[in-house]
Amino acid sequence: MTRLSLSRRFFVSAAPALAVAGTAAGTARAAGAGSTDARLSPRIIGNPNAKVLVQEWFSLTCTHCAHFATEEFPKIKEQLIDTGKIRYQFHDFCGDRVGLTAAMVARSLPEERYVPFLEALFSSQMQWAFASGGDPMQRLQQMSALAGVSAAQFDAISKDNVFAEALFDQVKKDSDTYNIQGTPYFRFNNTHYDQDPETYEKFADLVAKAS
Repeated sequence: MTRLSLSRRFFVSAAPALAVAGTAAGTARAAGAGSTDARLSPRIIGNPNAKVLVQEWFSLTCTHCAHFATEEFPKIKEQLIDTGKIRYQFHDFCGDRVGLTAAMVARSLPEERYVPFLEALFSSQMQWAFASGGDPMQRLQQMSALAGVSAAQFDAISKDNVFAEALFDQVKKDSDTYNIQGTPYFRFNNTHYDQDPETYEKFADLVAKAS
C-alpha cells in the first residue's frame, strides 16, 4: 500500500482555469465542475444487479496500485466481474499532480475507453511516470495521444483547474469519510476489512465475506 498525504498545492497549478469545449473531454459548467460535470460521474463496470459492490481507490502513479492492476485485477475481471458476481467501482485518490492529470485525462475519455486507458497507464507506469530523464507530463501526453487525445485537448484538460479542484475535493471528501491512509484502498459493500486483498485469493475471500 502506498501512503499518501493530501495537499491542495500539487493539485492546483498557477495556470488559469480552462473549460474544455468541443472535444472528447466534454465541457465543464461555467459555475464549476462538481456534480454538473459528467466527467465526475461514477465509473462502474459489471453486472448492475450483482449482490456485491467492490470499490477501489487508486492513484495512477502508485506502484502498489499498478501491481494490483496488472497482476491481480485481470483475474478478478475474468472470474468475478465478467461472470456477473460483482460490480466494480473505480475511485481516484491521486497522489501528485502527474497522477491527477492522468486521472483527469482518463475521466475525459468516453466511458467505454476509461478502463482500457487505466490498464494502459498501469501496465507502462514505469515508462511514463518514473523513467529517468525527460518530463513525465510530456510522456503522459504521449500516452494520451495513443488514446486519441490530441495535444491541444491534453493541454486544455491539464490546465482545467475547475475540474482539478473538483476532483481534489472529491478525493479529500473520501479521505475524510473513510480515513483512507494509502492506496490501493478497498471497500466491499461499503465495508473495509483489515485484511489486505493483495492477491486474487484474498480478494475472492472478502467478496464471499461481503456476500
